[in-house]
Amino acid sequence: MSKKGRVLVAMSGGVDSSVAAVMLHEQGYDVIGITMKTWDYASAGGSSKETGCCSLDSINDARALAVGYGFPHYILDIRDEFGDYVIDNFVDEYIAGRTPNPCVLCNTHIKWSALMKRADKLDCEFIATGHYANIRVHDNGRYVISKGRDENKDQSYVLWGVSQENLARTQFPLGNFAKSEIRQMALDMGQEELAKKSESYEICFVPDNDYRAFLRNKRPTLDQEIGPGNFILSDGTVVGQHKGYPYFTIGQRKGLGIALGKPMFVIEILPESNSVVLGEEHELEKSQAFVRDVNLIKYASLEQSKEAVTKIRYKDAGAQSTLTPKDGNIIQVDFTHNVKGIAPGQSAVFYEGDDLLGGGFLMK
Repeated sequence: MSKKGRVLVAMSGGVDSSVAAVMLHEQGYDVIGITMKTWDYASAGGSSKETGCCSLDSINDARALAVGYGFPHYILDIRDEFGDYVIDNFVDEYIAGRTPNPCVLCNTHIKWSALMKRADKLDCEFIATGHYANIRVHDNGRYVISKGRDENKDQSYVLWGVSQENLARTQFPLGNFAKSEIRQMALDMGQEELAKKSESYEICFVPDNDYRAFLRNKRPTLDQEIGPGNFILSDGTVVGQHKGYPYFTIGQRKGLGIALGKPMFVIEILPESNSVVLGEEHELEKSQAFVRDVNLIKYASLEQSKEAVTKIRYKDAGAQSTLTPKDGNIIQVDFTHNVKGIAPGQSAVFYEGDDLLGGGFLMK
């Protein structure tokens, strides 16, 4: 084994994880590549051309790179675990009137767990991924995730659920690089096709990014179970009908199928009455939120209120806020200024400077 140790690298076949694997290989680590098969894209009714990390092309690309650099590569089939946990949760959350966050669940409960199990079997001390984030040991002995240097690519938001035990064995080789630098590295490696690979921002298991069709495919009786409901205003006035509340998300403006003479947004979803509340843009603004199932990263606990920047969606710039711990692993978030579009089910992630304090799921 290399003096630097053996590392299991999650390789999707994309440019980020591929360069991460080569980077560690060239630094002297004993690298083993692994590609996780999470989903059959075509079987869900997607386009004939598979995209993303689950396609046969992506798996073959990852294997070819590993063979070219002389390190082993394995394929790990986790479709059953992924489907039972991530996809079932995805459907259940929409039916509960919330907007799910599948990437966080996958990282927290599926990918890291699967990687660690295989790392142990292969005598790997570490695992590594192509996430744009950094990790270090804090003065208090805890492992802290911080933002990647490339602000446009920082992925710390989706990592708030990873446990301390798993972070202790995790490496993020790309944390101090910009995306443009990673593409240039791929070119320098002679991997022109890899360097030109486009990025997918879709949910990996939702064909053609059409989550409504996906819900119908997974729950064929959904329309009969839910049925049509009312669009209402915040005062209860009925202004039209819709095809069912699971097909809407907080903040949605387009595709409502109703015209009220001015821009209207989904400001609340009421599953108990199959109602979708519409309002003007300012009605999306709130000054307070509650966050459940909190996982703290930088500190073991919050004993009193703490100032932090809170992000309520991946591309959110973040807002100044005060965090107050409550019973039941819940944190109350009071924003200095109103924030727009708090969607129950999405992640709220807390930052102290560039450091990830922790995160959880937004409540109603």
